Amino acid sequence: MSSRHILSSGTPIVVAGEPTAPRALIVIQEAFGVNDHIRSVAQRFADEGFYTVAPELFHRIGSPEIPYDQFPDAMAAVGALTRDGLTDDLLAASRFLVDAGYESASTGVVGYCMGGSVTFYAATLGVAGAAATFYGGGVETGRFGLPPLLELASSLRCSWMGFYGDLDKGIPVDQVEALRAATSSSPYGAEIVRYADAEHGFNCDARPGVFNESAARDATARTYQFFAEQLSARG
Repeated sequence: MSSRHILSSGTPIVVAGEPTAPRALIVIQEAFGVNDHIRSVAQRFADEGFYTVAPELFHRIGSPEIPYDQFPDAMAAVGALTRDGLTDDLLAASRFLVDAGYESASTGVVGYCMGGSVTFYAATLGVAGAAATFYGGGVETGRFGLPPLLELASSLRCSWMGFYGDLDKGIPVDQVEALRAATSSSPYGAEIVRYADAEHGFNCDARPGVFNESAARDATARTYQFFAEQLSARG
């Protein structure tokens, strides 16, 4: 069961799980807002033993939940994001978890679609012990006022894992491989997993046109294992 809170910073968050869980997780939305799908993702992680928070990154324009077939509206909402706003929201979510007893070593970040790109940025802020990106774009060209992921790679401050589909029309395989090369020297460790028959959004079971059950199941299982291995259980 999830609940919604508005932090003192003004950032709304959706919270799921128990605050006594050994590890915490910040779940970063897709380009369609913190909708039923993202709330269900947060709950699934909570069911696996994480205390989860999903910040509503579109709150400055009213926290819209955009239907998946209204892509222009989603792009307009994404276009309203800024580096300063994202930083404020990520730090606010982190402070909420710190106040609940979770230090960065016990906190992970996972994000999907545009949230995958934001997750990569979050991994440079020192707010997490591990981060997992699902098909995050902006590899060669920065988004939201952020540098490209290829430039951010040298600033990673935690272990990172990325999941990409070879059929993703917006993130070509050559960019994925360039990101693999750029992150390979990270002292924290980095890994990319590619799925030959997966498209962009392959983890989203609310989008049957792109959902790939096999890839989603494998990537999610790897994510659970990754966080279990990389995040410390709080004392």
